[in-house]
Amino acid sequence: MTNEEKLNLITRNTEEVLTNEELEELLEAKKEPVVYSGCAPTGRPHIGYIIPAMKIRDFVNAGLKVKILLADLHAFLDNMKTPFELLDKRAEFYKLELGELYKSLGVDISKIEFVKGSDFQLAKEYTLDMYKLASLSSIDRAKHAAAEVVKFGDAPKLGGFLYPLLQTLDEEHLKADIQYGWVDQRKIMGFARESHPKIGQPKRIEIMTSMLPGIDGGKMSASDAQSKIDLLDDETTIAAKIKKAYCLEGDLTDNGIMVFMKYVLMVLKEDKGEAFSVERAEKFGGNMEYKTYADLEKDFVAKKLHPEDLKKALSRELAKILAPVRKVFEGKKDLIKEAYPEE
Repeated sequence: MTNEEKLNLITRNTEEVLTNEELEELLEAKKEPVVYSGCAPTGRPHIGYIIPAMKIRDFVNAGLKVKILLADLHAFLDNMKTPFELLDKRAEFYKLELGELYKSLGVDISKIEFVKGSDFQLAKEYTLDMYKLASLSSIDRAKHAAAEVVKFGDAPKLGGFLYPLLQTLDEEHLKADIQYGWVDQRKIMGFARESHPKIGQPKRIEIMTSMLPGIDGGKMSASDAQSKIDLLDDETTIAAKIKKAYCLEGDLTDNGIMVFMKYVLMVLKEDKGEAFSVERAEKFGGNMEYKTYADLEKDFVAKKLHPEDLKKALSRELAKILAPVRKVFEGKKDLIKEAYPEE
C-alpha cells in the first residue's frame, strides 16, 4: 500500500485532522506509526462505538500499530462515573466487548494492543510529568479543555480538571504518534498540542470523527437507555428501538439512522463490493439495492426511500453485526453483573 493510499484510508470519513500535513510527513518518516484511542469504561457501550471501531479497522488496514487505552482512572475522575471498586471489572468488560466488536467488523485484533490506564499512569515518570504539566496549566484552561467531555456540575471536583492533563500525557507514555477520538474531544486534543512543548515533548497528530446521534435525535448516551442501542441488545430489541428512532423522511438533520448508514454500514458494504438490500412490497415499487452511500442518500433525500423500509433493512444488518458479540457474552453473565451490578 502506498503512503497516499494509507493517507486516504486513515483520513476517510473523518471530521478533522490536526494536521494533514503532519500526517503526511509522519507516513513518510515512519514505517509503522502508533495510533492510540482511549475509552473510559463507564456505561455499557452502545452502537455509537461502532463508528470509532470502523476507524480502528481503517488504521489496522493502513498498517498502523493500534493501542486501545482502557482509561479506568479517567472513568473515576470524571465525577466518579465509575466507582473505584468497579474499575477493574468494567475495564475487563470493555476489553472483551470491544475486541469482539472489532472482530465482527473484520478487524485483525492481533494488530491491536489493549492497555489499562492504571497500569502505566501510576508510574513515577508519568506522575512527575503530571506535576510538571499541572504547574503550567491554569484552572480555567483545564476546564475549558474538558468542558465537552467531563461533567463538572455546580461544584466541580478537582479530578475533572486533571482529566485533560492525563489525556495529554497518555500520548507521550503510550509512545503514540497519533491520537484518535470523537469530535467532542477536540478541545482536549488542542490542549494536548499546546501543552506537550511546554514540558519538552513533541506534539502529536489528532484525528477526530463525528459522533452518532441518539436514536431519539439528541446525543447518544451510555447512561440514557432511551437514546441508545446497547451492543448486547437482541435482534427483537434492536428492531423495536430502530423502529422508534428519529428519522424524518427526506431530512438528514440529527438523523442517526443516516449517519450510521454513512459511516458504518455502507462503508462495510462498499469495502466488500456488496450491495445494501432494501425489501419492499411490489405495490411500493419492489426491492431496492444500493452499492454506494451517495446513491442511498440521493434516494432518501428525494423521498424515494422511505424511513420505515430503510429501518427494517438496517435492523437486519445491525443484528448480524452484533450477533457474535452477544454470543460471546451469553457465557459471561457473571462479568456483566460484576461490572454493572445496578443493572
